[in-house]
Amino acid sequence: MSVEYIFTSCLTALSPSRLPGLNYSLNPYTGCEHGCAYCYSPSVFKDQSIAESWGKVVRIKRNIVETLMQEVHRKDRGVVGLSTVTDPYQPVEKNLELTRKCIEVLLEHDFPVSIQTKSDLVLRDSDLIVPKKFDVGVTITTIDPELARLLEPKASPPDARAQVLEEFSGRGVDTWIFLGPIIPEINDDEENLRKIVEIAAKTKSKVLYDKLNLKPWVMERLEPVLESLKPGLAGRIPPTISHGHDYQKIISSKIIPLCRELGIKCEAAFASGAAGGD
Repeated sequence: MSVEYIFTSCLTALSPSRLPGLNYSLNPYTGCEHGCAYCYSPSVFKDQSIAESWGKVVRIKRNIVETLMQEVHRKDRGVVGLSTVTDPYQPVEKNLELTRKCIEVLLEHDFPVSIQTKSDLVLRDSDLIVPKKFDVGVTITTIDPELARLLEPKASPPDARAQVLEEFSGRGVDTWIFLGPIIPEINDDEENLRKIVEIAAKTKSKVLYDKLNLKPWVMERLEPVLESLKPGLAGRIPPTISHGHDYQKIISSKIIPLCRELGIKCEAAFASGAAGGD
């Protein structure tokens, strides 16, 4: 599937963030060509046309580096989440290097940076991403490459994401895994959860976990994948993860003992002190 690229301009680069542990969010791109079936980022914009084109259209903020260079002089220093809505290392970044150039500006002006990605392209910037000023988080939903390909078509495969954690952890950079979204009957089995926690143990990474979030337009995009895997599952999921159900407690009861067993810190994402989601 081809992706349409549209160049736009932005009025601000550093936006206030309400995510725990972050002061600002910085998104060089709007729209993400990884095309993850479960992504709820489109709901942030409350625009059906953006939701329907998610994964097919990427808007590139051509002036974001220049805008950032102005803002770092007048805004208080704080932790910058890169990125909170779209992956900062999606394929178009390989050529444009907007994320890299933003990191250079933030590093020069002593803004701590928290990176979250599904791409091993982040390794390109290893020369900039140094201990104490950065942390690197990688989303891992499954260790099964075929399932990952269905859920996250253009993201790096799971083993490549694990390698990102190994590389940065080995350099002394704080690392973490976003284990989510956890989807009933898809990636919530104990074998999958254990293998991901084992990656965390190997790389000394913290685990942040979260269940599927059914914000607007999510199920419309996710349903074809679910039905191809387990016919009828799409209808069972909404009541299973509703507020009146104890699915979050069930997930916690699986993950927390695994983390304790392997000596890994973990917590539900978006709890106090948690880093951003995806």
